[in-house]
Amino acid sequence: MIITGLIVGLVLGFVFQRGRFCVTGAFRDVFLAGNTRWFSAFILLIAVHAVGLMTLNTLGIITLESSPFPWVGSIVGGFIFGSAIILAGGCATGTYYRSGEGLVGSWFALIFYALFSAIMKGGPLADFTERVRDITIKPGGLPQTFGVSPWVFAILLAAVAAVLVAHHQRKSKTPLATLPPRKTGLAHLLTEKRWNPFATAAAIGVIATIAWPLSAATGRNAGLGITTPSSNLVQYLATGDVELVDWGVMLILGILGGSFIAAKASGEFRLRVPDAPTVLKSIGGGALMGVGAALAGGCTVGNAMVETAQFSYQGWVSLIFMMLGTGLAAKLTIKPASASAPAATVAA
Repeated sequence: MIITGLIVGLVLGFVFQRGRFCVTGAFRDVFLAGNTRWFSAFILLIAVHAVGLMTLNTLGIITLESSPFPWVGSIVGGFIFGSAIILAGGCATGTYYRSGEGLVGSWFALIFYALFSAIMKGGPLADFTERVRDITIKPGGLPQTFGVSPWVFAILLAAVAAVLVAHHQRKSKTPLATLPPRKTGLAHLLTEKRWNPFATAAAIGVIATIAWPLSAATGRNAGLGITTPSSNLVQYLATGDVELVDWGVMLILGILGGSFIAAKASGEFRLRVPDAPTVLKSIGGGALMGVGAALAGGCTVGNAMVETAQFSYQGWVSLIFMMLGTGLAAKLTIKPASASAPAATVAA
């Protein structure tokens, strides 16, 4: 059954690459350009996922569990991770799908992200990570604090997302200039046409929802995740323990494959070798991503997409501090001239 993880990963990698869905760019543009279009798309993704999860939980298809809030890990880890994704040139999923495009700098970032997540979660620093994450408070989520159904928050978030989408769609009535299509029909849509960020976000939210029952069927009661599967993959390569190869590991392998297929089909795949300073930044950023994600209990997927959709404090606090870390690092390292460029363009 873990093969379903590979299938979901292939689809997810394809959608991320073709939609140019860049969470790093979404966070960064809020601070550098005052542009909230991509961040609003990110809120839509969380809202779609939240409604999907609440539906599955209500129907008894999955069981959502509440855990105490590891506040120190969420704050410190979230900030480190947010700063790191600027250095690495992309968050966890961004690094995976750009690796599939042939961006060599992302290869370095990905290798060191996976390596340091393994060091922090199952290696010599695992005890330190556990001690930090053991500093918790209760309750662990908004529904438990306010004593209401999580549906209340899901509906409120969906309403906010709808308002944001309507706002940005009104502002972007003028179509962007594009080259004449070379393909027709479905081939044009899938491999050539520019994807709407909100349609891409909604698609990712649906995929994230579908991932839960497929993953649960293998005994893994969780949805999308990048950090732990990356750590497990490294530990498997080091030990040969096949039990580490679970649904999540198949997912990340699928993301690599799906992004490669999308990049080849759209003519966007090519090997791009960065200069030495960029390689060093990618290595440092990747390593800090692994450290931050391990302490925070997740990356921009596990925390900012999945935990937020369950309205846990870990998810929302980590998201806030990821954004603060991204904003500070962007202000310190990116020249103002780049702030006016679109998120997907600069990040690419």
